[in-house]
Amino acid sequence: MTKKIISTDVTGAWLEYHEPGDRQFIKIGSLLLENGETLPDITIAYQSWGTLNAAKDNAILVNHAMTGWSDIPGWWPSMVGPGLPFDTDKYFVICPNVIGGCQGSTGPSSIAPDGKRWGSRFPSLTIRDMVAAEVAFSDALGIQKYRLAVGPSLGGMRSLEWAAQLPDRVGAICTIGSSAVATGDQIGTASIQIRAIKSDPYFNGGDYYEQEHGPLVGMGIARRIAHLTYRTESEMDVRFGRELQGDETGRYAVESYLDHQAQKLAKRFDANTYIALTEAMNSHDIGRDRGGVAKALAEITIPVVVVSIDTDRLFPPRLQAEIAELVPAAAPLISISSDFGHDGFLIDVESVGDAIRSALAL
Repeated sequence: MTKKIISTDVTGAWLEYHEPGDRQFIKIGSLLLENGETLPDITIAYQSWGTLNAAKDNAILVNHAMTGWSDIPGWWPSMVGPGLPFDTDKYFVICPNVIGGCQGSTGPSSIAPDGKRWGSRFPSLTIRDMVAAEVAFSDALGIQKYRLAVGPSLGGMRSLEWAAQLPDRVGAICTIGSSAVATGDQIGTASIQIRAIKSDPYFNGGDYYEQEHGPLVGMGIARRIAHLTYRTESEMDVRFGRELQGDETGRYAVESYLDHQAQKLAKRFDANTYIALTEAMNSHDIGRDRGGVAKALAEITIPVVVVSIDTDRLFPPRLQAEIAELVPAAAPLISISSDFGHDGFLIDVESVGDAIRSALAL
């Protein structure tokens, strides 16, 4: 049977007939989700660097951000390698693509047991579901304890969940530009992005993989909205601003920049994954069923390094200060000065790298 080739006008997801590159894949079985549904036959795509030692005690778990994936150098440059913050001469560094993702792990664009793509049938996920999959993944690799779990944004949420739920499985965590609970402001902005995708005439309720076109316009609008929250007001005004491009489009420079970011994402991401991961972030609450945020953070027993970005308007510094103040074993809050807002964790890698080295020294 000839496999239908899905056009890049439909999705930017990695599909099973694409070249995998350096990705490796492992099956972790089925997972009972928080909503009571079971996600069957899960595949996790991952990449690793360095060597796991005989004692299996030098592993670092990197939890990628929302639109990141398993290739750390691809989304977090200058962080992994000999002598770098994730020093591969010392550590075994591993990064799994999150469930619900679109770069090799089971997600909405994956083929379900019935031979069709999951699409609209893919179940809703929470941060805790993602961590449960990471635990099963770690078990499958024979890693019982990580030296450090670290991540920015969505990855920071998952790292914090590891600390709250699995203190015997991780020595310390480092959460960067993240929070203990999703705020109303974040949920409001995210809900508009989801609405933009679902309003695209090609969305088709999430079942667009067999169409000639997918909801790329809607996802592009969502990405433009999101990117405004990732950077700073001054950067948008001074670096890009209201100067016209001087071409036939009639666009302002800032419009051109946002268009570029939307087009980049369309080449490597899937609209259903954008929705699934955004909704998971909206549901994030470390205090849910644990007596509230303060109680849940107060009961964390392992070392926690909290990194704040002073210009972050998506995850403002007060959210990281809350974690640092309430976790008994938290190190002093590390504040990074950046011109780039939330995206500072991607750009100011020297400062972020110093914070990670501090976490590894605990």
